[in-house]
Amino acid sequence: MSDMKTVTSVRENIDVRSDWIALALRAGIGLVFLIGGWNKLSQLIDPTRETAIVATYTSPHSYINAFFTNYLFTGTFGEWLTPWSFLTLLSTFELVSGLALIAGLLVRPLALTWGLLLWTFVMALPVVTAPGVEVDVNTYTSPAMLVQIRDIGLSGIAFVLFNLGSGAFSLDARLFGQAATTQPESWDNLGLVMRLSVALPILVGGTFAGLDHIQNFASTPWLLVPLGILLASGTRVRAAGVVVAAITLWVMWTKLSLDKSLIVNLNSVKREFAFLAAGIVLASVGGGVKFTLAQAGAKARQFLSA
Repeated sequence: MSDMKTVTSVRENIDVRSDWIALALRAGIGLVFLIGGWNKLSQLIDPTRETAIVATYTSPHSYINAFFTNYLFTGTFGEWLTPWSFLTLLSTFELVSGLALIAGLLVRPLALTWGLLLWTFVMALPVVTAPGVEVDVNTYTSPAMLVQIRDIGLSGIAFVLFNLGSGAFSLDARLFGQAATTQPESWDNLGLVMRLSVALPILVGGTFAGLDHIQNFASTPWLLVPLGILLASGTRVRAAGVVVAAITLWVMWTKLSLDKSLIVNLNSVKREFAFLAAGIVLASVGGGVKFTLAQAGAKARQFLSA
């Protein structure tokens, strides 16, 4: 009977913890898309600014590349799909899905969709990295995966949310009940994904600091590289999570300006909301006890002493 009570207590603790983790990640990721969609849509529906934003996204350093112009904006699709309509539809979906994630509506399908869509930004980013080539246009000269490493990290966080579900504090829970809030038996696997999703952008920022369009998190490599190693190895994760949250708040502070409008300020720090949430989660619950340097060391000692 005592063992049964212990198992039930552990199960309830996992459920409660997962509910709060889901809420934090929903808010963080939801704000990324809410702000991004709001920023683009506000310009696209403004006759005085729509031409400028379309020109920005169709320029040599943005995502609407030759594939779009040659296949989507011509022929059958070209009769109704234009750069403006494409951006407007995408921005509307971004805005609506951000609101839905924050409210906890259709969280799993949206998290899965964005977890995959974020990789399209990596594939679409125009880069010129051939040695000896002189770049005559404004484009990227670092590998796309390094430039977009934060979106890769966001993708990992989205996949964690997909596995967690909406949590109890959501519209999904009210509308669909337990089926929408199924919780994992252990945090270990998701903790690994969460750790790596935060560690990779930090490691890239520290290791490749100074390269074109590499996010340095307004910090020095000597701080970022050890922090990324701690997270990736599962060492002192709670303390590392606190540092991640602190660095993220510092980055947000350095980007804000009284000379900019509210939406421009928010758009400049939109990704930081997700990484702030991730840092808080890691500081609160850690990164799991498996797939860590300590576990690997224990297994090595056990093997050598056998």
